[in-house]
This record gives sequence, structure tokens and C-alpha cells, in this order.
Amino acid sequence: MSKTHSDHPMAFLCDQNLGRLARWLRIMGFDAEYMREWDEKRIQKAISSGRIFLTRRRSMASKPGSIVIESDHLNEQIAELDRILHLEEKIQPFSRCSICNLSLKCAKADDVKNQVPEYVFATHEKFARCPGCSRIYWKGTHPVRAALSLKKIFKGKRG
Repeated sequence: MSKTHSDHPMAFLCDQNLGRLARWLRIMGFDAEYMREWDEKRIQKAISSGRIFLTRRRSMASKPGSIVIESDHLNEQIAELDRILHLEEKIQPFSRCSICNLSLKCAKADDVKNQVPEYVFATHEKFARCPGCSRIYWKGTHPVRAALSLKKIFKGKRG
């Protein structure tokens, strides 16, 4: 599955055993819905709309549109998906809300002044807001640590 300019961006539905993976896919900029409990209708709807269904259930291995994630460990799960889908070349980090999965929108510093710590407001110029949950994002230490973690995962595939 390769992505060209005319293809739709990759989108996922993660089953209830892959919540951490869903969050990290969002951090990497992928549309990743999370299913808190098993729901056959939601799975069918997701697959028919072009989402890739990620699951830990081996019984889903032969189902078109599904990928069974073998590992229990997040870094290995990401590396496994990268081997199959070449995620690294499609990453748009920190472009989605890690909580509700919506694309982030730029926010003016003056508009978030009373919603971020005073120090953050004084030391940062760029902010983003989630249009769904109104969470405010800025480039602090979390994005730096997340980027380092991802770099280790993707570097490991070459080593």
C-alpha cells in the first residue's frame, strides 16, 4: 500500500487493545480512531470507508482491510506497521489532537493567553488548538521527547 498524491491519507481504526498505538499514530499525524469495545458494525463501516483496521485478534488475519498487530510493545507495534505500510515517509508529526483525533488549527498567542501557563505564553510564539476539545498545543518538551522516541524506532529498522 503506497500513497501517491492522489491517494487519500492513511486512516486507522484501532481495537480496544491498541489504545496507546492509536494515540501515537495521532502524534505522528495519522487519523486514528479508537474503538473502546468490540463493534462489528463499526469495523465494517471503517473498512468500507477506507480505514485500515488494526487489531490484536488473530482471527481477523484473513479479513481484508485488517492488520493483526503481533507485538504487545508500543515501539514494536509502530515498527511492525512501518514495515507493512512505510509510515515513516508519511509522518506529519503533531498535526492532530492526540486525544480526540481532529486536525489542529493554528491559534493566535493572544487568543490562548489565559489558557496556557504564564511561562509558556512568555516563551512561545506558536500555538495550535484542537477544534473539538479546545486543548492547546505548543512545542515544549513533549514533542521533543516524542520525536526522539520515533527517531529511535525508525532508526532501529535500519540498524
